Amino acid sequence: MRIVIAEDDALLREGLSLLLRAEGIEVVAATGTPGDFLAAVDEHRPDVAVVDVRMPPTHTDEGVVAAVEARRRQAGLAVLVLSAYVEQAFATELLAGGVAGLGYLLKERVGRVGDFLDALHRVAAGGTAIDPEVVGQLFARTRAGDPVERLSPRERDVLALMAEGLGNAAIAERLFVTEGAVHKHIRSIFAKLDLLPTDRVDRRVTAVLRYLEGAR
Repeated sequence: MRIVIAEDDALLREGLSLLLRAEGIEVVAATGTPGDFLAAVDEHRPDVAVVDVRMPPTHTDEGVVAAVEARRRQAGLAVLVLSAYVEQAFATELLAGGVAGLGYLLKERVGRVGDFLDALHRVAAGGTAIDPEVVGQLFARTRAGDPVERLSPRERDVLALMAEGLGNAAIAERLFVTEGAVHKHIRSIFAKLDLLPTDRVDRRVTAVLRYLEGAR
């Protein structure tokens, strides 16, 4: 796995580089500005980009903008975005183009090395990894009348874990239920969100996006 890092905090940037290299992961570039990050993506064509949300010069959304641009330049680039705070608008902006190969974690999660590496490998494999705290706050903002309001408490639990990027087996383990029960809950979620079977739409992805969009 080849990675480019975009993080303006020199200590965190170096710490991430050391952590990843210790795990046998190749860090091909570690950059501190959006421009340097995009240049590194063009030069090295990495498998994954780890990007800070807030970067110079204004420290607002430059990292998200750069991540979206990087995926435009390199189709299939996996991106794991790091943020110091829960910023729902940035999460939904990043995920608006599809959730495959995308992650959004709070920086505190990096200190939990196992969680961070699990998220990294998940997005590298084309999956999704959204921080549980982000998912929780998005659910808290769901508006009355939103289709997600139709879901039962257990179905909301299942959808929240789907949004984190977990598969059926992992969801079953987390909720202490069978995979069959998870499958039934997901079928019910699809029905309540009016997601009909079709070859053109991934209903699992659409359900997650419907929930994220409704929480904005």
